[in-house]
Amino acid sequence: MDRNQEQRDKRELVLSLRGISKNFGAVSALTDIDLDVHAGEVVALVGDNGAGKSTLVKTLAGVHQPTSGTITFRGHPVTLTDPSAALGLGIATVFQDLALCENLDVVANIFLGRELSPYRLDEVSMELKAWTLLNELSARIPSVREPVASLSGGQRQTVAIARSLLLEPKLILLDEPTAALGVAQTAEVLDLIERVRDRGLGVIMISHNMEDVRAVADRIVVLRLGRNNGVFDPDASNEELVSAITGADNNSVSRRAHRRQAQSGQAPAPEGRQ
Repeated sequence: MDRNQEQRDKRELVLSLRGISKNFGAVSALTDIDLDVHAGEVVALVGDNGAGKSTLVKTLAGVHQPTSGTITFRGHPVTLTDPSAALGLGIATVFQDLALCENLDVVANIFLGRELSPYRLDEVSMELKAWTLLNELSARIPSVREPVASLSGGQRQTVAIARSLLLEPKLILLDEPTAALGVAQTAEVLDLIERVRDRGLGVIMISHNMEDVRAVADRIVVLRLGRNNGVFDPDASNEELVSAITGADNNSVSRRAHRRQAQSGQAPAPEGRQ
């Protein structure tokens, strides 16, 4: 057993999936998926388009119900009948579209639908809570009264993540959190993901950007055609990952990665655990 595995075993197993399958009529979107996520761990979920990543996240978010298999959350078998059931258990999701209201300020977006006093809004308490949460995340937002429409892409992602943490979840699902962001904004969001992990949360991150994945992930889980196709350390070679994602061990991407590695004089990276 390697050192990273020993460290994981000491932490709480937040989520465990066994044999999760999801069918849409005659189409099998997921087949016998197994997945474990521990507290304080970032698991990157990668795969080609149509690999089943979004379907799996939506299943965990309660949007879809699995056709078969078991979901264990914090040691107890659970049934995620809808998004509110997932939230109630402690599973929060930040989808790629973020679902922010452009015309509202940061505070209103964080508390939208969860106002501290639904009949008479407690604006002071909401503002203090928003500032506290953003400060804990070291967020770079000038004011909680800033309209979301005036924020950068990275700042908007920060607001969406802060909103997801409001109910103190144990697991957060991030769907392409750095998509369409510039270099500085991407770095800001990756730092934020690390701070979320440091709070002891389990994190599942979908991403197509392998540099971002390597920067924050503790493990990389590959899906291919709706099935598990390997679990890798972040230092696994590009060639190994591309092979697992595409199902081919000899293609232009893997050959180019191999040439770059040879030209740089680097030793081959350790093999992924499959």
